[in-house]
Amino acid sequence: MQTRQWLLADHPRGRPLRDGDFTLVTRDLPEPGAGEMLLKVLWLGFDPAQKGWAENVADYVAPMALGDVMRGSGIARVEVSNGGRFPVGTLVAGLTGWTEWLVSDGAGFEVCHPGLPPTAMLSVLGTTGLTAWCGLFKLGEPRPGDTVLVSGAAGATGSVVGQLAKVAGARAVGIAGGAEKCRWLVEEAGYDAAIDYKADNLRARLKELAPGGVDVVFDNVGGKILNDMLAHIATGARVVICGGISRYETGTMPAGPENYFNLVFRRATMRGFIVLDWASEFPALRKRLAGLVNDGRLKFRIDEQTGFENTPRTLMRLFTGDNRGKQVLKIAD
Repeated sequence: MQTRQWLLADHPRGRPLRDGDFTLVTRDLPEPGAGEMLLKVLWLGFDPAQKGWAENVADYVAPMALGDVMRGSGIARVEVSNGGRFPVGTLVAGLTGWTEWLVSDGAGFEVCHPGLPPTAMLSVLGTTGLTAWCGLFKLGEPRPGDTVLVSGAAGATGSVVGQLAKVAGARAVGIAGGAEKCRWLVEEAGYDAAIDYKADNLRARLKELAPGGVDVVFDNVGGKILNDMLAHIATGARVVICGGISRYETGTMPAGPENYFNLVFRRATMRGFIVLDWASEFPALRKRLAGLVNDGRLKFRIDEQTGFENTPRTLMRLFTGDNRGKQVLKIAD
């Protein structure tokens, strides 16, 4: 049989993504060999890190060559099993790549959680929720009464971070772009306050909302916003560096923060992390996250686009601020 696939056509270094970075092709698929399965991809999930993978600047994953199937996560259904790991009809989540069909032995795939929609495995139970949990609790270590400040708070990861901070008994303050996103953070995601960086004076609002300084900073943006947050940290603050969406928007590495020496004045720490370092804990963490969702203490938002031909444009939505919550693309029923 045949499948359509999106291949990497250029390394988008030093610039934003563009249509010519990917090429749509149709290829033949082999029959599943012994122990293999034919998987039909139903949804694709998108993360800002995919631009870093395409650029080959992320050295924690294997480099991508031109002509490779674009790397990415997805939800797939087992259509044919030749003695494979999962029965026919099973919904699984894992690294599918940008393809409509694939043959796999199932390595790296997990069965979708039965009590939640399948797309939860791409969002709150996937890399998104796991990144929020590990970054906040392993590095941020929020305590009851702390103020947790999250940049990119209306994104898939940021929205989970604030809710987990509330579970830990902390105050959550989010930074997002636009009144609609800020309203959603407070009214739906349960943030105590939200700052619209497009309309508000960020430093002035931080002084109003956290007069004693910020105890935990969870940064998804970098650049000027990180610099402003560092100017308002409390003594003993923990600064968690998760992502740098500003880098992807400008196409260049963000300048180092001017206020980094405030880490000395406040006896604070600043650490980066890769969530894969805690991969052995993922099954247990998924159970805890699912429990919070089922208890109504953790909400997640899915932004679903449709059509395999729209795959590159769906990734680009992450860097224009068009997405609302976790960005996914439905490519089959």
